Amino acid sequence: MNKQKGLVMVFALLVLLSITVLGVSSVSSSLLQTKMASSLERSSLSFDAAEAAIAGVVFESEDEILLNDVGNTDPLSEARQNLELDLTVDALSCFDDNRIRRDITSNGLGFGARHTITATYSEQGGVDSWSQTAFVREQACRGSSNVIGGTNIKCHVFLVRGCGQADGSNYAVANTLSASVFAPATN
Repeated sequence: MNKQKGLVMVFALLVLLSITVLGVSSVSSSLLQTKMASSLERSSLSFDAAEAAIAGVVFESEDEILLNDVGNTDPLSEARQNLELDLTVDALSCFDDNRIRRDITSNGLGFGARHTITATYSEQGGVDSWSQTAFVREQACRGSSNVIGGTNIKCHVFLVRGCGQADGSNYAVANTLSASVFAPATN
């Protein structure tokens, strides 16, 4: 009878140990899942910020008030004044210092204003948003634009990279837009 009481105690301790191991593993699993969800949220917010930065370049490049003001320039016109981006040598990085940079804030885009003030895209997640714009080349227009083409009109090709970076992150989330604009030929 005493042997049976000891056996029941050993069995109870084994059950208690297995329940403890299951509890600890479920707690650590839920902590890991919480970290993964937080990381995904920050990554998604950073991507949204990168998309907003691209939209900001497009917005400024089409803003009639900004384009008609001789004191302001849009990002594509500024990029056209810089050196061409050689795609065989260079990559348009979010951290290029020699490219046209535009910052986007959580206040959104306003008409008739250059968006160059550094601020946080989202105060909740602490995400910065900016764009880098580079002129790639001038080329003959292709496709249906050949009707407009000729020797006096060329297509100016630009790359716009939207960048978003969460506070405390070592990397930026980026997306790239290629834009082609009709413009007078430089030759």
